Amino acid sequence: MSERIDLAEKFAAIDEHWRPKVAAQANGQDLRLVKVQGAFPWHRHPDAEEVFLVWKGVFRVEFRDHVVEMGPGQMVVVPRGVEHRTAADAEAEVLIFEPSEVINTGDAEASEFTAPRGVKV
Repeated sequence: MSERIDLAEKFAAIDEHWRPKVAAQANGQDLRLVKVQGAFPWHRHPDAEEVFLVWKGVFRVEFRDHVVEMGPGQMVVVPRGVEHRTAADAEAEVLIFEPSEVINTGDAEASEFTAPRGVKV
C-alpha cells in the first residue's frame, strides 16, 4: 500500500552519521537517508551509479580531479566505477538513490563506515 513519507520525520529519527537507512524502495533501488559529518573513505562502486541529493546543509562529493559542493535541492550523479568520497564540514542530511544490493563503502575495506544493508527508517 502506498503511504506518504515525511522526510523531515525520517531524518529526525536518525541519530548517527554515515549509516544510511532505507526510507523507500522502487524498481530494485533504495532511497537511503543519511546524516553526514566529516569525510568518508575513498571508494568506488564498479557496477552502480549513485545519486546524492542534499536535503539539509552543505555536502560535497570529492573526485580525484575535482570537487562538487552542493546545498539543499542540489544533486550529483557519481558514475559507476569512479573513485570518490563524500564529506561535510558540518552535519548535513542527504538522500542517496542506488541499487538495493550496493554496499555503502563500495570496494573499500569494511570499517566503522560500513553500514548494515536494509536497515529501514
